[in-house]
Amino acid sequence: MTLTLPQFRPPDFSAPGLAQAPVVKTEKVIADGVAPDNFHGTSNHPEYIHLGNGKWLLARENRMDCVMVLKGEQLDIVEGRRLKKGDAVVVGRTENGEEGIYVYTQGFDEARHASGDKFSFRTRGTRETPFSRSYDQLYQVLRNDREQGYIAWVLGPAVAFDKDSRDAMQGLIEDGYCHALLAGNALATHDLEAAHFRTGLGQDIYTQELQPLGHYNHLDILNQVRKAGSISKAIEQVDLKDGIIHACEKKGVPYVLAGSIRDDGPLPEVIANVYAAQDEMRHHARKATTVITLATQLHSIAFGNMTPSYRVMDDGVIRPVYFYIVDMSEFSADKLANRGSAQAVAILTNVQDFMINLWKNLAD
Repeated sequence: MTLTLPQFRPPDFSAPGLAQAPVVKTEKVIADGVAPDNFHGTSNHPEYIHLGNGKWLLARENRMDCVMVLKGEQLDIVEGRRLKKGDAVVVGRTENGEEGIYVYTQGFDEARHASGDKFSFRTRGTRETPFSRSYDQLYQVLRNDREQGYIAWVLGPAVAFDKDSRDAMQGLIEDGYCHALLAGNALATHDLEAAHFRTGLGQDIYTQELQPLGHYNHLDILNQVRKAGSISKAIEQVDLKDGIIHACEKKGVPYVLAGSIRDDGPLPEVIANVYAAQDEMRHHARKATTVITLATQLHSIAFGNMTPSYRVMDDGVIRPVYFYIVDMSEFSADKLANRGSAQAVAILTNVQDFMINLWKNLAD
């Protein structure tokens, strides 16, 4: 079954309220990195500003907690820290056209069958929710976006701790189902540890047996990679032959490793400066059409905050960005939704089962 993307329905700007909307106002930035008072803070929804005479301009790359900079008829979405003196920043904090700003949330709404009852059970996703439809949709989305989109994965180290899930992720990368990988030092370190020692934090990735002095293994592989100077050189020098990072290197898939305070090592490719890491992650968030986050609460929320709910394609078509969060805990999914990523679909299961399910249904 092939995926049919929902058609975006633009707002009716002739409707009352919008037809009489004033021209949007801007104010100049007077100091680098400081927005004017009453600046408009962006969401991850499609947002339009009124330029006058019924002409509304869509923010092409909207994302949370940024500001709008108007340059003629070009609308840039900019982090506050990137503002430059003289930038014209959109001001106004209403959302329905009152100040020439319209936040639009119904573009992809589809007719839903509902009982019409005021009281009903099972209206919220939990671990008891059946995920058959979510999986079936995800298979279709990934098959479509392998050729026509940009699939970004956000991985926690649990993916590399199990032989079969690690093999599955490697296979998905090799088969073109990953266009960018976002993670921390731990995912890459333990994946490389598995490639060299067949362990994850000293535990055999298949038998789960603890190996003698296994707690040294991740430190030893870190040291080997640092000695080599880079992951790519270490793969060659240490003769690593498999794994998630190996597949990325082999297929030329970019990966961003964002550092944290507790990192061992870290690997040479880990970006220690948090804002530099944010910039690299945002580069892929702007391109993403599908995002899958696995067993990493902080990275999931961070990338969710960077990712629009829609994407304007090169041909001008506006399509949804599909976002999935996979975790054993409802807490992570709820936390992501509470941080503004209400479009995220939660699949509550362990990462190993999810990865193997996905690979068995997508393997060529």
